[in-house]
Amino acid sequence: MNHTARLGLLGLAMALSACSVLESDKIDYKSATQGATLEVPPDLTQLSRENRYAVPGTAVSAAAFQAGQNTKPSTASSAAASKIGDVRIERNGNQRWLVIDRPADQLWEPVREYWLENGFNLAIDQPDLGILETDWAENRAKLPQDIIRSTIGKVFESLYSTGERDKFRTRLERNATGGTEIYITHRGMVEVYTSTAKDNTIWQPRAADPELETEFLRRLMVKLGVSQEQSKAVAAAPALKAATVRLASVNNVPVVQMDEGFDRAWRRVGLALDRTGFTVEDRNRNDGLYFVRYVAPGTDKKEPGFFSKLLGGGSAATPPLKYRVMVRSQGETTTVSVLNEGGTPESSANAERILRVLADDLK
Repeated sequence: MNHTARLGLLGLAMALSACSVLESDKIDYKSATQGATLEVPPDLTQLSRENRYAVPGTAVSAAAFQAGQNTKPSTASSAAASKIGDVRIERNGNQRWLVIDRPADQLWEPVREYWLENGFNLAIDQPDLGILETDWAENRAKLPQDIIRSTIGKVFESLYSTGERDKFRTRLERNATGGTEIYITHRGMVEVYTSTAKDNTIWQPRAADPELETEFLRRLMVKLGVSQEQSKAVAAAPALKAATVRLASVNNVPVVQMDEGFDRAWRRVGLALDRTGFTVEDRNRNDGLYFVRYVAPGTDKKEPGFFSKLLGGGSAATPPLKYRVMVRSQGETTTVSVLNEGGTPESSANAERILRVLADDLK
């Protein structure tokens, strides 16, 4: 059945059910097995094991880098924290993450089980990198729960689609006290018509949903031993205003400047990389470096599709480029820049595009 027929039947079913709106917080995911081709990132099994759950340390400021002077880590006064047992949730702007007083190797399997229990398949399962990523999945709770779906919908499940898919990346990172920080980021796509004739559809990205990220963090708290009531209370705390972010140029090199210290800037940049779909091959918090892959748009006559660019992949004619995203702080000011694979500052159009994408998510 083509897209038009399927979407038409879905529209009819929704029209016949005025009372089919679900509660906004209801979640029932089912990994996609049909429909759009969902590409899988290249194999990551040969990546370095030296930085497994990299232990955080102080950063070297841009001004003091040559002198080898270390800066003090930023204070936590800009973000609120709520702790229950050995689990707490921290927030900065619209970003939230968990801090658990347990080693990462004790949390890996429970976190992995958590995503499988929630109806997802795992596209990336890399304990050496501390990264789990789900396949694209559909929130079936958004479908109309009417008499049509309760009858023919059970037989012809493919007639019903929300026209949306979601993917979640979970990153575990060891902290200085031996505990673990857990980050969950969301990416989404939506099916849209390509013309007014409505005879064809394509998938295109939609904005990340911080509320959905928070809900999955809250549910993970429950998996780790926090009660439902307690998890709802701490997750509902209002978000705090994030520090100012701006694009700038330093010595003719494009940069992103942030008015906050290294610890929080490092977390925010990591979350922005996850949300915007960069493939992070490795990270070294001591040196303030994320090692990423990037495919520049328009580098081949046949430009890679949405999923290929999103996941950092490409055709043989356009292999992904490797860059380093460098986070450097001096006091409560942080500069984010892009280095090439050899570690030299980049002033290219690619560097500008990467920083612009990050700045848009950080704001």
